[in-house]
Amino acid sequence: MSTIKNKKIAIVGGGPGGLTLARLLQLKGANVKVYERDQNKDARVQGTTLDLQEESGLAALRKAQLFDAFKKNYRPGADRMIIVNEHTEIFFSDHETKPEENFGSEHFRPEIDRGPLRKMLLESLRPDTVVWDRQFISMEKQGDGWLLHFKNETSAYADIVIGADGANSKIRPHLTDIKPFYSGISGLMGSVYNPESTVHNIHKLLKDGKIMAFCGGKSFIVASKGDGSLAFYLSYKVEESRLKNLDLADKTQMLEWFKKDFDEWSNVWHELFENAETPFMPIPIYCMPLNQTWDALPNLTMLGDAAHLMPPFAGEGVNMAMLDALELSECLYNEKFNDVQTAIASYENQMRKRAAAAAQESLENGDWMHSAGALEKMLEMFGQNTKTHN
Repeated sequence: MSTIKNKKIAIVGGGPGGLTLARLLQLKGANVKVYERDQNKDARVQGTTLDLQEESGLAALRKAQLFDAFKKNYRPGADRMIIVNEHTEIFFSDHETKPEENFGSEHFRPEIDRGPLRKMLLESLRPDTVVWDRQFISMEKQGDGWLLHFKNETSAYADIVIGADGANSKIRPHLTDIKPFYSGISGLMGSVYNPESTVHNIHKLLKDGKIMAFCGGKSFIVASKGDGSLAFYLSYKVEESRLKNLDLADKTQMLEWFKKDFDEWSNVWHELFENAETPFMPIPIYCMPLNQTWDALPNLTMLGDAAHLMPPFAGEGVNMAMLDALELSECLYNEKFNDVQTAIASYENQMRKRAAAAAQESLENGDWMHSAGALEKMLEMFGQNTKTHN
């Protein structure tokens, strides 16, 4: 559709989905800008590592001509893990048996830290594609396009706007008033930046991979990062307001919360709270309705969490966002569509259907991962049982 080449395209949000889309559109000759709220490219990227799948995240990178760059930046062995109980007794480990590289296999999900992935995507874009320090506030119709307004009192015009601005998207309400529902599960995330010296017991178990722990309907995941730090994430079924009443900057209060709500768990986990950066990050887990729909517009759409927020328990979030980027870019440049609105409608229809299936899997996984028999179920998936452990 040659008309796209003459249009100004604005992507709001510079996460993996937004940056992947910008790269794919630029390869097709599009005039695209990414508006990102971070002050600059060196802003610290939070969160655990990401695992990319062959048919989604990796497929998008191949199309973006970035697969070789990915192989230089991913972390071989970071997908290795141990499964433990609340006392860190090891029931399963694949550290000795898992191959470091098995690209092309549907079961291989190579890990990459968010920071290196973002850097790789940024370096693939034309200079000045990303406009930093642009926290989106609002937008209004102007002619056939949109006038976007940002917190620093700047504005920008675009013929087409794509919302890649995450779970609390301010673009989404321009398309639909459908809101997410609470899944019944809340999580908490923290980071430790010198784990070898500060959280010695956990670091020794981690071995540059992952720890997955289950007990009493609660889960605890620890993941190594390429810069030597680690991120941890714990979650459980609890009322929506529980984490909102905590002082997330107070390590003492947070440790007391853990001792109370995770009372069956041994004190080996305490060192993570005692040595974590503050504030901790509360993550009440929401999901968009699986049957959501809206009418396509000729100049506006969205991708990733903005479009189909879902729980993280199937590892699909970043993969869905990057696949959204791939499918949207191909629809916008598909000659079979007579106009942009038809192209967007086709993308949104397949995106919603695909995302609903992934969200359903995530909800189901979240339910059993936070049930009393989660450890046994997880071990069963790996052909183990709870009677054999180190």
